[in-house]
Amino acid sequence: MADYVKINKSDDRIDVWFYNENDKPFAIGEKMNAINENAYMNGYNWDALFNYYLAKTAPELLEGLESDPEAGSYVAYYDLTPENEKKAEKFAGIITALIEKEQELYRLVEEEGGEIEWD
Repeated sequence: MADYVKINKSDDRIDVWFYNENDKPFAIGEKMNAINENAYMNGYNWDALFNYYLAKTAPELLEGLESDPEAGSYVAYYDLTPENEKKAEKFAGIITALIEKEQELYRLVEEEGGEIEWD
């Protein structure tokens, strides 16, 4: 898994951490902001983007998902169940795929940015 995405388990929940201030996501976020001034990519706007993207591409991942965005990171979490562990793994994979294939992020903010509920 990429150094900017981590999965952590505790006694009662599973967390997906996205460190948006790591070098690669931070540089991508700056390019996204250059494309769309509303897309200044702090944790809150990553939350908005992930909610939008998941609703369109993997709505089942939103079931039971809670988030705790901050300026420098984004955390999504589920109650700890076998089903939710699979959801967390899939969500972490989606985040990694979006960062590694950043053209999709640029397309999203350019073509669909008006539909995203930015911070």
